[in-house]
Amino acid sequence: MARKFFVGGNFKMNGSAKSITDIVDNLNNAKLDPNTEVVIAPPALYLSLTREKLRKGLEVAAQNVFDKPNGAFTGEISVEQLKDAGITWAILGHSERRVILQEDDQFVANKTKTAIDGGLGVILCCGESLEQREAGKTIEVVTSQLKAVADKVKDWSKIVVAYEPIWAIGTGKVATTEQAQEVHAAIRDWIKNEVSTEAAEKTRILYGGSVSEKNCVELAKQADIDGFLVGGASLKPAFVDIINAKQA
Repeated sequence: MARKFFVGGNFKMNGSAKSITDIVDNLNNAKLDPNTEVVIAPPALYLSLTREKLRKGLEVAAQNVFDKPNGAFTGEISVEQLKDAGITWAILGHSERRVILQEDDQFVANKTKTAIDGGLGVILCCGESLEQREAGKTIEVVTSQLKAVADKVKDWSKIVVAYEPIWAIGTGKVATTEQAQEVHAAIRDWIKNEVSTEAAEKTRILYGGSVSEKNCVELAKQADIDGFLVGGASLKPAFVDIINAKQA
């Protein structure tokens, strides 16, 4: 069974009501590949605005979600609140949160379980630093991040994995097509052995790490690259070209 191509746009802490409305208008009016699933993740403040303006068939993700129900958790957002606002996805485990906010594998796994149990889809990020890559520990690091989730979540049907080499995020450096495909294949192999053969066949594995309109077509041709999680380029008109990479 062919896996449906998936492109996520992570706006990070960027945008205003006007600029996000402009991005949404551009997506609403663009001719997008109907065989590609598209999800965009604006800052929390603009989730409802984005959902109200974005056309049907395109989905909205939160950039984070807390691992507890509604309660005394200042500054956090619950699964229930996201669902109430029509938000269907969450990005979890992004390297910026792992590194800057010190979120460990267990916390990411708890949040993933809470999101999945509550009915959200999860874009689960994993990736290694330059030091870890140079030490030959890429697969070890990435699979240990995934194992924390696999220990808590048995049903992976709502998980999309995003492999993001930390050294290639926002740096302009991109893993070569071969490097990306090699890690994606290893992730799929790990899912097969640790979760199930069915999960390995069906789970979309995205590449994220300075994806642009220039490199997306070549990356999209790889057997185990099922889409992209796009950072800075998702704020630009060229995001449409990345969404349509499989058609190109």
